[in-house]
Amino acid sequence: MSNTSRRQFLTQLAGAAVLGIGATSCTMNRIISSTGNNSMAGFFEISLAEWSFHKALNAGKMTNLDFPVIAKQQYGINVVEYVNQFFKDKAKDTNYLNELLKRCKDNGVRNHLIMCDGEGNLGDTDSAKRTQAVENHYKWVEAAKYLGCRTIRVNAAGNGSAEEVQKAAIDGLSRLAEYAAKENINVIVENHGGYSSNALWLTTVMKSVNQRNLGVLPDFNNFCLKREGANCTEEYDRYKGVTEMMPFAKGASAKTIDFDENGNCIETDYYKMLKIIKDSGFHGYIGIEYEGEKLSEEEGVRKTKALLEKVAASFV
Repeated sequence: MSNTSRRQFLTQLAGAAVLGIGATSCTMNRIISSTGNNSMAGFFEISLAEWSFHKALNAGKMTNLDFPVIAKQQYGINVVEYVNQFFKDKAKDTNYLNELLKRCKDNGVRNHLIMCDGEGNLGDTDSAKRTQAVENHYKWVEAAKYLGCRTIRVNAAGNGSAEEVQKAAIDGLSRLAEYAAKENINVIVENHGGYSSNALWLTTVMKSVNQRNLGVLPDFNNFCLKREGANCTEEYDRYKGVTEMMPFAKGASAKTIDFDENGNCIETDYYKMLKIIKDSGFHGYIGIEYEGEKLSEEEGVRKTKALLEKVAASFV
């Protein structure tokens, strides 16, 4: 975005705030305290990741504008996490963003983050491509600011050796975080396959960049290091990985795939995982992200929410 267009965008943002669009309960993001009305076990609040409904969204059964309304009215969740691909061409469309804000305000929903994919590799070892990837994320920083989000989630991907991609990711993330800091927006990296699913590799990136608004989003299930077709042949220990990531965490992703007859997640021990998070001193959002095939998206979200509530109650 050019300096001129960026100034115009931020001028519109300021105007929206004066009109009360940008200063609603929808846009107020905060660290959850132990006294928060929606706090679970005193250390986290449940948010809902839009990716949980990717099938419905891709099939046209739901739109991005519907998402916050559905989150609140059907699931009783008032904090949401968007995915950029579901409003890919709307990042700079203030009319669209204002409509989204209105629906949030009308339903008492807060915007937490935007998950950003498909904007290039921030760990690309080609300097020109990496720079383009950094700049491609600017519009999402500004859209997050407009929507009152506190955070964008990005990826630290690239081709090359672990050392080469790590060096490139340190550069790309450092530059993006520096830009986002000017707008008071966090940049967080998910363990999302490849080198980023190695928690030691990812936390080394965090330590090397060492910027306050840069952090991670531990996903409970995304620790596959190598795949052969659809099968994971090598996996980083998820409990070790989350433990290592928590000092840098600005959120967490409660991924679920399948459940047993007691409503417990089969692939992840939620009692063990949430204890790791609690013991780290974390206070913030844990986002529901159902990605299974056996249950409907609706049932998967409800079961994940019930599981988080059940486990949280055990800590009280």
